[in-house]
Amino acid sequence: MTTNKKPNRLIAEKSPYLLQHAYNPVDWHPWGEEAFEKAMREDKPIFVSIGYSTCHWCHVMEKESFEDEEVAKLLNERFISIKVDREERPDIDSIYMTVCELMNGHGGWPLNVFLTKDKVPFYAGTYFPKESRPQMPGIKEIVVQLYNLYKNDTKQIEDITKQVHDALQSTMQAKEDDKLSETSVQNGFRSFLSTFDETYGGFGSAPKFPTPHHYMFLLRYYHYTNNERALQMVVKTLDALERGGIYDHIGFGFARYSTDDEYLVPHFEKMLYDNALLTIAYTECFQLTNSEDNRKIVEGIITYVLRNLTAPEGGFYSAEDADSEGEEGKFYLWSFDEVISILGNDLGMLFSAAYGITEDGNFDGKNIPNLIDSSFPQLAEQNGITVDELLERLEDARKRLFEYREKRVHPHKDDKILTAWNALMIAALAKASRVFNNNSYLEAALKATHFIETTLTVNDRLMVRYRDGEVKQEGFIDDYAYMLWGYIELYEATYDPSFLRKAKNLSEKMFDLFWDKTNGGFYFYSNHSEQLLIRQKEAYDSALPSGNSVAALQLLRLARLTGDSELEESVYKIFEAFAFEIKHYPMGHSYMLMAYLTTLMKMKEIVVVGDITSKQQPFLTELQKGFHPEITYLVCKDSQELKDVAPFTMNYKKLNGNTAFYICENFICHQPVTEVNEAIELVNKNNQTPNER
Repeated sequence: MTTNKKPNRLIAEKSPYLLQHAYNPVDWHPWGEEAFEKAMREDKPIFVSIGYSTCHWCHVMEKESFEDEEVAKLLNERFISIKVDREERPDIDSIYMTVCELMNGHGGWPLNVFLTKDKVPFYAGTYFPKESRPQMPGIKEIVVQLYNLYKNDTKQIEDITKQVHDALQSTMQAKEDDKLSETSVQNGFRSFLSTFDETYGGFGSAPKFPTPHHYMFLLRYYHYTNNERALQMVVKTLDALERGGIYDHIGFGFARYSTDDEYLVPHFEKMLYDNALLTIAYTECFQLTNSEDNRKIVEGIITYVLRNLTAPEGGFYSAEDADSEGEEGKFYLWSFDEVISILGNDLGMLFSAAYGITEDGNFDGKNIPNLIDSSFPQLAEQNGITVDELLERLEDARKRLFEYREKRVHPHKDDKILTAWNALMIAALAKASRVFNNNSYLEAALKATHFIETTLTVNDRLMVRYRDGEVKQEGFIDDYAYMLWGYIELYEATYDPSFLRKAKNLSEKMFDLFWDKTNGGFYFYSNHSEQLLIRQKEAYDSALPSGNSVAALQLLRLARLTGDSELEESVYKIFEAFAFEIKHYPMGHSYMLMAYLTTLMKMKEIVVVGDITSKQQPFLTELQKGFHPEITYLVCKDSQELKDVAPFTMNYKKLNGNTAFYICENFICHQPVTEVNEAIELVNKNNQTPNER
């Protein structure tokens, strides 16, 4: 950044978010002992402001308030100010977000929290304008009033902080003895049914966030019950997402959320985790529907990620901003005249008709390309061409518009590499590689895995973030659980037993660092990490599925792959630890419900021993391309390859020199078979429960 302003302490940080505030007149500190010691020494309260580099309202508040000399003077005189990147320190963010939600009934970013010098909050909120507005206090007023309260009414501050501390502790107390049941799963499905938007797809009303873990749960619910409504809700939602402006029809990839009900107008930032999870959801929907639209979207997302979010070293960057040149969405918007001038009249009119480009525009006089009201067959007929010819012309137009758009000023890219989000992308790429038989996806997943193992692993422990040569912060449960997911998907894509060994090793570290030996479940941060106000355990799924939820499903898969019954018992302890919360708000725990639903299915364990030739390949193709969440499978030339990680396979051998298929179901093993068709029949037999639920 080139500026005549004097830098503050954040100039020494690597976080893009902190560096965005490095020239603010606010005397910012990074989170650390220096700031807390100064608060004690000067007897000042603490102001903690939390956000991330691609957060639009974080940018707004910075420009309005944190770049303002008057606001800075008020803060610097009265508070010790700390900036936190929530993506680097989700542990800090999680605790103070809980406080904000307890105080206000809602949360979000920017998250602004006022603490005593002992780090206990006494006031919290999200975006504050510089000056007060109706129903919205301004930062200037808040800073003065809270400082006066802190200095002049010690009793009230003590009362507030005690209430906050007690409320936080109550969130950690073990709830009544409760267990999940199939009824919990049914209630979850009914919750989705009651909030489904029949007109536009998705759940609830605007703003609408893609929630891929919801779709994954519903796909498994359909697989288990054969209830068509579950599949229909997913198909309609995924179709609405890919047709709407939330999908970048020019350069691919999904924006973070839609500001309207029909997914037309996005908040234009693109996050790695959204695109990773949506890749998985579209891939799984393809497995059930064989929809070429699903395949096309997966290809588009991965094209975007590999082109825009991939570091030369192999890891994946975090996000791209919504803003460019100070305007939200400017990079992505088009005028009608612009499209015509680039494409020429004939192709320009055709593209405009297909993608809703008009002279009036659909967003502040400009246009967001979308397919919401488009029918390719109808448009082809109107233009006297075939659908294939139409698609060919539209693709030519897209490429030309993309090349033109590339010359614009690009949005800011958050180029830090986060272990957790990379692990999600690794899982997505590995799954897509086997379903779509695309080795380039697998190569990208393997390269990113190598980066995590060599750069983001220190002293045999996962770290949170890499940027500009710096590795920072010991990993949280999300880092470990998501990476476990990645390793299992890599095994299923490659049959390389080293990934099972890595998964097993990682699971052992998870239990050592995070496991609650008294009540079950995993704490958010490890027993070696900085101790905060409380040590939280989370099962609630927000934009990302919780670490406990992902751990439950992936440990279940690992238990079945390795034959480790103790591992499976720990999964049931996770269910028990969070049963109360799940039963009271099933929609907020869809990934955990998905894990529990998997235990209700007729689980099948398959071991293939012997050479894989073209004769056996149809069986493996069925396993890899079909939707079989109830199946785990091991493939080896000789069972000795697996004896250390899956010792139950030691006595599995080829039959009369032929490749053998060992198939067990619900704790009962069939006689091993050598005929491929017979093995496929056993795989597909009775996948669903017979009764409609």
